[in-house]
Amino acid sequence: MSNEQLVQFLIELAEWRIKDEKLFRVLRFKDFNKAIEFMNQVAITAEAMDHHPEWSNVYNKVEIYLVTHSEGGITQLDIDLAREIDSHFSTFKL
Repeated sequence: MSNEQLVQFLIELAEWRIKDEKLFRVLRFKDFNKAIEFMNQVAITAEAMDHHPEWSNVYNKVEIYLVTHSEGGITQLDIDLAREIDSHFSTFKL
């Protein structure tokens, strides 16, 4: 993906940024249970896409990194998963 394409996607995916050459986002939830519920929903989507995030959870915070290792960088697959993650997140009451 070219830098120009990536810049356009980052405008659309306003909460995402580039960190360590990967797409990155931090999400905060009401509590631990909501964070885990969210991760479970995203896990189903990621498995269906055969594209899995690098992520971690500490209490109500989930940090997510997206990159396509086989391609050596950010690809359309990462953008698509970021959109899905944003869609899941929009359904949670904070």
